[in-house]
Amino acid sequence: MASRNPARPLSPHLTIWRWGPHMLVSILHRATGDGLATVGTLLFVWWLAALAGGAESYATFVDTFTTDTGKLNILGWIVGVGLTLSLFQHMMTGIRHFFLDIGAGYELRTNKTWAMMTMVGAVVLSIGYWLYMGMN
Repeated sequence: MASRNPARPLSPHLTIWRWGPHMLVSILHRATGDGLATVGTLLFVWWLAALAGGAESYATFVDTFTTDTGKLNILGWIVGVGLTLSLFQHMMTGIRHFFLDIGAGYELRTNKTWAMMTMVGAVVLSIGYWLYMGMN
């Protein structure tokens, strides 16, 4: 067995990579997918259990996220905006990956621009969604 030269870093080594937006959105895609699956599933199961538990159980579920006037409380805003932003970030990055899968956008400048646009697009779509919801 050949011995490893200790002067050479293990490949790929974190110190040799320069972080960029394309790396960030790749990690965000995984994190938002996991977050949506975990938090979304837990909330959905809790909601179903609250429905099955009757009116009092459902009222407890609703009261966790709303005030007495029916508006979202701070927890409702955090969960709602967090899930919305995660959904749009995951969707925008998924669209970016679709184009990468068909062979477009591998040039470094294009890749970085599209990566930045996924983050900007997710924020713009989230703000637009919540403004629309506030008007109705």
